[in-house]
Amino acid sequence: MIVYDGVKSDFLHSVEEDTIAIEIERNILEKMGKHTVHNEFISWDNSMQYMYKVMNDPEIPSDAGVAIEYNIPQTAKRVDFMITGYDINGSPGMVIVELKQWSKLEKVENTEALVETYVGNALRKVVHPSYQAWSYSQLISDYNAAVQDQKIKLVPCAFLHNYIRKDNDPIDDSQYEAYTSEAPAFTKGQVSGLREFIKKCVKSGDNKKILYMIDHGAIRPSKSLQNAIASMIEGNEEFVMIDEQRVVYEEIIKLSRKCQKDHKKRTVICKGGPGTGKSVIAVRLLAELTGMGQFVQYVSKNSAPRQVYAAKLKGKVKKSSVDNMFKGSGMYTEVGNNMIHTLLVDEAHRLNEKSGMFHNMGENQIKEIIHAAGCSVFFIDESQRVTMDDIGSVDEIRKWSEAEGSEVTEMELVSQFRCNGSNGYLAWVDDLLEIRETANYNLDGLDYEVRLCDDPADVRSIIIEKNRASNRARILAGYCWNWPKENRKNSDYHDIQIGDFGISWNLDDGQAFAISESSVNEAGCIHTTQGLEFDYVGVIIGDDIRYENGHVVTDFTKRARTDQSLKGIKKMYKENPDKALERADEIIKNTYRTLMTRGMKGCYIYCTDPGMREYIRKRLDAVPKGE
Repeated sequence: MIVYDGVKSDFLHSVEEDTIAIEIERNILEKMGKHTVHNEFISWDNSMQYMYKVMNDPEIPSDAGVAIEYNIPQTAKRVDFMITGYDINGSPGMVIVELKQWSKLEKVENTEALVETYVGNALRKVVHPSYQAWSYSQLISDYNAAVQDQKIKLVPCAFLHNYIRKDNDPIDDSQYEAYTSEAPAFTKGQVSGLREFIKKCVKSGDNKKILYMIDHGAIRPSKSLQNAIASMIEGNEEFVMIDEQRVVYEEIIKLSRKCQKDHKKRTVICKGGPGTGKSVIAVRLLAELTGMGQFVQYVSKNSAPRQVYAAKLKGKVKKSSVDNMFKGSGMYTEVGNNMIHTLLVDEAHRLNEKSGMFHNMGENQIKEIIHAAGCSVFFIDESQRVTMDDIGSVDEIRKWSEAEGSEVTEMELVSQFRCNGSNGYLAWVDDLLEIRETANYNLDGLDYEVRLCDDPADVRSIIIEKNRASNRARILAGYCWNWPKENRKNSDYHDIQIGDFGISWNLDDGQAFAISESSVNEAGCIHTTQGLEFDYVGVIIGDDIRYENGHVVTDFTKRARTDQSLKGIKKMYKENPDKALERADEIIKNTYRTLMTRGMKGCYIYCTDPGMREYIRKRLDAVPKGE
């Protein structure tokens, strides 16, 4: 949907009359039912003055199409500015301009697309403007049938009209070259350069014809995208399915295709514990359904799984359309009903009610996902809810499915493929942490290595040695140590200090903790590891869980101040102590259950509490009952 459209002469007239921002504001209210915040209005007013300078060139045809705030179908993404027309050979084309008000930015080391700048009243990591323009262009070309069929050439760029470029500027750093080479960034004083860039694509006008074709283009994945993701999956052992995983996979495909035929809304709830293959199925479905011509996205609240699975699919190819297939759970607040064919929601237990940076957007993420998709698939393990904000539950999904008129199908994955296929180890962990009583008091007969260490340095030594084989061993820790912002890029600063032992939390350097070559020397927390798996894990259990008077007890006051998982627990404790203690106990135990079940072959444990250490030692040394 295009918020504002016209030809170049219309645009110039509106800017000259000082009505352009008013027209955009009015159209957003009429077409989208949204009121515009004051800062956004000012931003349009300012940026359009600069685009007026750019477009006020007699060689840019007066009947070239101009669109402002193009809402890419099936997303909440809006392209700032588009110009359409025909090139010197008469071929149709469109220039995409990403507009930025920024005056400064810094590069983020070891990333392909992240920069740091001041937005939202704080210094934040965001994507490079060239990457943003390129990704919008790629998204449109990958899914817009008109662009594919009419061979419309999309040419992206960025315009930072307040940004004063300097020698060796971070915006031009070589790590961003894959995107700046295809979507150049123009800055203050480069109006003439941007004009020349536009004129290469737009030599004659189209009187908005190309805009109309794009705005009304059917949604369909391109053949190149289908072939690309199919080839990425082919032969990739990470995504091989076995046994009941294949059964669930085939049933979901059948239901998703049925939605395409009868246009009825369906929701699938797939329950499964750690290591049952939920993520493998989700990624395979992403590839298969895309190959069938559907618009499909993999969704998760946590960025860690998205980052890792996208990287594994892309392999060594940095620039890829795969990124557009992996989305955060807060991306669907403004997406219309049934606008996406299938949404595959991994780690659905981690979904939140509100979305956005300040948790002030949308109504309910579960509702919004079901609303946006013809077929919504939720992979869930309720025992992995680990923050106060986690609302994902089977009952909640059922409730919103009924409200949205979506037919519900429930499935369950039982067989355990992590921990060497040992359901017994998972049951032992549940019994150990007193989450639920099971028959698995000891580890007798289990083909899984569990070891208690008396020194955290021993955990590190074991993990470093285990990691040499395939970079699949990591140290994890409970969130009992602060994670100060000022040291998030410094591995020499030891956030976690236990006697003579020290280690930093995983660095905030843009690298995925699960696959970065250097992160074996750091500690990951629940937020950087949930939804992922390793061969071996070393788990440091902090002071938030102890063994006292014959029981495992939790203590939310021992959590780090920087941890947001228990945000609001102190207020709840004042109002209802019993409820607060019960909720905190569930979250803390679920956290350690999740950490202790990330390894497929072994888990090495250190506890800061001596009582907990002795308790685990006795459980490991216990003989089978009846002997």
